[in-house]
Amino acid sequence: MWIYQKTLQHPVNIKNGDLGMAKYLITQFGGPNGELGAALRYLSQRYTMPTGKSRALLTDIGTEELAHVEIISTMVYQLTADATPAELRAAGLGSSYAQNGFGIYPSDANDNINPQLR
Repeated sequence: MWIYQKTLQHPVNIKNGDLGMAKYLITQFGGPNGELGAALRYLSQRYTMPTGKSRALLTDIGTEELAHVEIISTMVYQLTADATPAELRAAGLGSSYAQNGFGIYPSDANDNINPQLR
């Protein structure tokens, strides 16, 4: 198995595959509170900062969040590297494995906030 770790500040060298852990990490990668979303929030919010120092701080934080994305991507790759397509599907990592159902929905008169979670 080829392991990509040369450019990471904190190298990742996972020895054994674990599809269940990979599934959890994918949510941390791009889920509703994942690293990718955090990076985009910091890098977008920097444009509203009143001073150069505050813009620079949010740029640094957003860039660090992108480094976390790279680390998690490497971990997911290593955890799934030797899995067959059938094993990936059996672990719930088929063609669509996004975490859904946590969006913001307007409440109706009966306070049914999210119809998908009923």
